[in-house]
Amino acid sequence: MPGQVGVGPWVGPRPDDARYDPDLLDHGDTRNVVDAYRYWRREAVAADLAARAHPFHVAIENFGHDHNIGTVVRTANAFGAAGVHIVGRRRWNRRGAMVTDRYLDVRHHDDVTALFVFAAERGLAVVAVDNTPGARPLETAALPRECVLLFGQEGPGVTGEARAAAAMTVSIAQFGSTRSINAGVAAGIAMHAWIRLHADLSTAW
Repeated sequence: MPGQVGVGPWVGPRPDDARYDPDLLDHGDTRNVVDAYRYWRREAVAADLAARAHPFHVAIENFGHDHNIGTVVRTANAFGAAGVHIVGRRRWNRRGAMVTDRYLDVRHHDDVTALFVFAAERGLAVVAVDNTPGARPLETAALPRECVLLFGQEGPGVTGEARAAAAMTVSIAQFGSTRSINAGVAAGIAMHAWIRLHADLSTAW
């Protein structure tokens, strides 16, 4: 069918595997998932991603109802983050996530203190990503393997409280006239910097 996304109903003997969803096998799978997960139950996809997850988390402050959070969540899914943390307002615009949040461990923290408690209990270094004086260049920084990459909302960036408590603050090199780049874009750049340092690229799809 012209314009069809995904795959149609299963053809041939049905797989004898509990990970497969009978309804998807019968009617096709048009979800935004890689081919390896076609016809799988949502819970099975989430479990497999959790088993393969990298030891970094992503957090974004949501004190101003930032519309970039959906993009950050989708990118975190793509790079295999262990979890996503929303700090501040519980509500966020899920449209940009393209339902990828269904396959991730997405948690809410009322404030920065709660996020740092979570990180400390799990031995995760919090790395603030913000273009502020004294920040280390992301391009040359050695990001910790087990960490939380923390992003601020569009405009004000990471709060002063979070920067003060972070193990380190890194900045993304810019060469144009704009003061800052989109928070969703910055998150993607920082996550990929972690991937280049620590990921086993042979496990990529």
